[in-house]
Amino acid sequence: MSRRRTLDPKKKIALLVSAAAVAGGGAFALASTSNAAPAAQSSVVCDGLATALGNNEKFIEGQRTAPDAQSQARIANREAVIAQIKVQQEASGCTVGESDANVGAGAEAGAQAPAESAPAEQPSQSASAPAAGAGDDAAAGEQVCNGSTVTLSGEAGAPAASSNQFPAGTKLRVTNLDNNKSTTVEVTSVSGSCALLNNAAFEQVREPGKFLIRKALIEKVG
Repeated sequence: MSRRRTLDPKKKIALLVSAAAVAGGGAFALASTSNAAPAAQSSVVCDGLATALGNNEKFIEGQRTAPDAQSQARIANREAVIAQIKVQQEASGCTVGESDANVGAGAEAGAQAPAESAPAEQPSQSASAPAAGAGDDAAAGEQVCNGSTVTLSGEAGAPAASSNQFPAGTKLRVTNLDNNKSTTVEVTSVSGSCALLNNAAFEQVREPGKFLIRKALIEKVG
């Protein structure tokens, strides 16, 4: 005659609680993994928009500090750009009006720190040759603004750039080393960065959903 082993009620409760905890932990781990990628992408987008907003605010501040005959027109144009960036921030789920407080204090400042030191991960000019983009110069250029990141100004029009280091008419080739895309553009205005691309130029080298190029190769080609 076989004997059936029965569990004490307290042991049954303990086993059920343990099983629930294991199941819950697994669900939490899965949820964390599934949410990690969107959160990381959102952070990159928001950082890029905050940098773009900070660049434009810095530019306006400079125009108000040292105005000239065209300052009011430039300020009005940049205020329109800022309004568009805020629309993009809201659409991307970012904090509307959030601005990168470090703009003007580091590599993006340029005017205060023209001699920028490259971060450890910044590839040298001898890195793998970038794929040629539309209108790119085949000749190698002089690498400039070592270590600078590149973002967009929010301005419309044909592909162009603005800079605080190079005069209008200078040609710069900007390469996104994360996807090997490059574009050659002409500097047409002044900004708070070594190279700030307008919307059309940025579209030629951007990664989908990103508003900031962290690994950029900037060359003066004309």
